[in-house]
Amino acid sequence: MNPSRRELLGTGARAGLATAAATAWPWLSGCGAGAPWRWGQALPPHITGAWVGGSMARGHAWRDQASLRSPPAVGAPVRTVHTLVVGAGVAGLAAAQRLVSQGLDDVVVLDLDDRPGGNAKGHVVQGLPCPLGAHYLPVPAASGGAHAGLSAWLQAQGLIHWRHGRWVGDERHLCHSPQERLFLPDGALPSGAWRGHWQEGLLPFEGLSAAEQGQVRRFESTVQALGASLGFAMPTHQQPWTTGHAALDGLSFAQWLDAQGFTAPALRWWLDYACRDDYGASLQAVSAWAGIQYVASRHMRIDGDSHEGDGVLTWPDGNAELVRRLAAPLGDRVRTGQAVVQVQAERHGATVWVWSAQRQALEPWQAQQVVMAVPLWVAARMVRNPVSALQAVQPWLHQAPWLVTQVLLAQAPVARAGAPLSWDNVFYSDQGAADQRMPSLGYVNARHQALAPPTGPTLLTHYWALGGDSPQQARQARQALAQAGWAEWAARVLADLVQVHPELPEQVLQMDLMRWGHGMVIPVPGLRGHAALRALVSGVPEAPRLHWAHSDLSAFSVLEEAFAHGQRAADQVLQASGKPRSRA
Repeated sequence: MNPSRRELLGTGARAGLATAAATAWPWLSGCGAGAPWRWGQALPPHITGAWVGGSMARGHAWRDQASLRSPPAVGAPVRTVHTLVVGAGVAGLAAAQRLVSQGLDDVVVLDLDDRPGGNAKGHVVQGLPCPLGAHYLPVPAASGGAHAGLSAWLQAQGLIHWRHGRWVGDERHLCHSPQERLFLPDGALPSGAWRGHWQEGLLPFEGLSAAEQGQVRRFESTVQALGASLGFAMPTHQQPWTTGHAALDGLSFAQWLDAQGFTAPALRWWLDYACRDDYGASLQAVSAWAGIQYVASRHMRIDGDSHEGDGVLTWPDGNAELVRRLAAPLGDRVRTGQAVVQVQAERHGATVWVWSAQRQALEPWQAQQVVMAVPLWVAARMVRNPVSALQAVQPWLHQAPWLVTQVLLAQAPVARAGAPLSWDNVFYSDQGAADQRMPSLGYVNARHQALAPPTGPTLLTHYWALGGDSPQQARQARQALAQAGWAEWAARVLADLVQVHPELPEQVLQMDLMRWGHGMVIPVPGLRGHAALRALVSGVPEAPRLHWAHSDLSAFSVLEEAFAHGQRAADQVLQASGKPRSRA
């Protein structure tokens, strides 16, 4: 059950939680001198809101299985299907879409949540759509070819077009300008003119000294050279894994930057922001391979707009638009509120036990093939058979928690000096400050894609990646998300925004919070190169009728990887079933 919208810290155990939180995570206590809101203090009484999104109680019931052990419904028939897809995130939907498009129609997709989409779901606040998770997709690089995987699907949807040897996004779906801006508080940098207001772009390039600018250019040329020699394309499982990749995967990104002499504070801040934005954790936590993969695979020019040239596809409710397009042709093949409790692989198929939230009972399914499109740590709890590769990779799997907050304002925030309100709005922070160990990612203007000039209520989507510098910090933040109330987290989000928009306490009308306790896998050193991932991608002999499809297999969570793994698993099902697939 969700906590009440006005649940506040009290005495006893809850007071102890607040004290422990302030001690364990300095970033939770206070927001700088003069900040009016601090951890545990109440919000202004006019602000309403609640926890939204998936049911944490249902997820924990699945984890503990205490309430899912009821006997099967009396007389419940065994349901049969050729291919059962477990998980209705992007990977699962892409797998089902591929199977149906290739003529294998007997497919059912099951998901624990009440809506498909995984971490690409959307939300609506007072009639205004907004994202609850992933909110954009870069236009694919030309290196993917004219008919490869995701590019072919996007082209079929009319979202991109092949022109003059590259992919071009449909202007109706490309992110409008201005795309990005960065707020630099007074004294944020020792040099440069950009202080106390917004600047275009996310790297404060013009605020750096000549030596620091030279270091930024050297970083860019180093990444370009690594990209040319090693390759950092997406999807990554189609890229040869070399000893050079393995060497980078054995270090943290911070260690690699230190060894290369990349010490400029602004550059380090930007790269740390990039890691938290894509991986949910800092450059101290992710591997050097992951850090370089972020920049090299997106062909980014870091001395200007972070999303160079080809552009970004986005919608008011983010990637929920892509989920709708994937799910629509599947119709009632997608069944939500279905918790897969156990998967037993057998010689001629698999038996899958499913708890129906609607019927409050266990129901058996029989399938010839099963696509496991769930996080690998979830799959390990589901699969009864001992699958050695699945078990071997578990110690390397650490999930980053996230908090996504919809902030409804009576009107647009007051304009500050510098760049105007943009799609992505980020705050520069001093990495050395104790209360900025887990700085937020700022906010996205959820109404940015509207063609009409902004008038009336405005909706901001605030993102907070809470993976921190280590798996231990991620666990602590996850516990805080689960145990602290809506009002405490709403107050912390408001305090973060007040640093840049001091007028917001009077303007905020509603704050809806989505907590992702296990938002995404963190690409810690050693994960991407783990032999178990390659084994699962190829298929494991212990369970040949189980096919693995999730972005965890690439060690990081982005739509491109999830989509590719879904289609690859679907092709394995087609091959195992003796059904040739077309080239379309």
